[in-house]
Amino acid sequence: MIECVPNVSEGRRPAVVEMLAADARAVAGVHLLDYSADPSHNRSVYTMAGEAQALKTAVLAMAWSAVRTIDLRGHSGVHPRMGAIDVVPFIPLGDTTMGECVSLARAVGQAVAERLNVPIYLYEEAASNESRRRLENIRRGGFEGLAAKMNDPDWTPDFGPSTPHPTAGATAVGARRALIAFNVNLATNNLSVARHIAAVVREHNGGLPAVKALGLALPERDIVQVSMNLTDFEQTSVETAFQRVAAEAANAGVDVLESELVGLIPEAALKGTTPARLRLRNFSDERVLERKLARLISE
Repeated sequence: MIECVPNVSEGRRPAVVEMLAADARAVAGVHLLDYSADPSHNRSVYTMAGEAQALKTAVLAMAWSAVRTIDLRGHSGVHPRMGAIDVVPFIPLGDTTMGECVSLARAVGQAVAERLNVPIYLYEEAASNESRRRLENIRRGGFEGLAAKMNDPDWTPDFGPSTPHPTAGATAVGARRALIAFNVNLATNNLSVARHIAAVVREHNGGLPAVKALGLALPERDIVQVSMNLTDFEQTSVETAFQRVAAEAANAGVDVLESELVGLIPEAALKGTTPARLRLRNFSDERVLERKLARLISE
């Protein structure tokens, strides 16, 4: 079994979000475990699992729908993005090896490029060179900066045309370990507070190991958010990340409203904490990867 978590640059049109979910459900052998859309991020995240060939079929179907319905020339949202189907990571489950996920990422990237004429960059364990390993390096400059970036020979895509797709940009496809997308919402609309906390906690600035963080505004709720990716929860746990954000918020005189998961969380990542301690919003057993997958397989 392999997990796949496509991130799509659409979070405001429910019909498009549901169409991509239907694309995944329509493929035999693919289990759609979770999906959610956020209007402030203008982004949807789908979590599915299955065998390699079935996942490849599902991703190609979802990519076709995304390219057909999403035009980034008029897209806005607080989350960084460079493509209609922005990023497609494959994660090994059970006895699956990382090498199998790398092979799948390369096969899927090549197929998307050939069928949809979308430039593909390989990242993380599938990266063709070290400068492309980190997703943020590939996505820096966003959709708007793609054309200029791709003029640099160092940023020739791994597959597909050497210019961006006019409406769908480019897509990053990769293989990686389990990542936890974990956001902490603050009881303020002061974006500078969230950006300061994100700068303090992110690994790149000397903060917490294996933590990427951004400070984002959520205008629909008139609050701000510290949006984090925990790339190795054994190095920095969800509890540690939450407590550090809460401490920095308290130093700024700001309360934590709640936290939230985007997608699912591995069961091991909850050891040593509880959803109540993390103030997790809308949490249930359905948000635990292994439990959700076991239930769907048994049905």
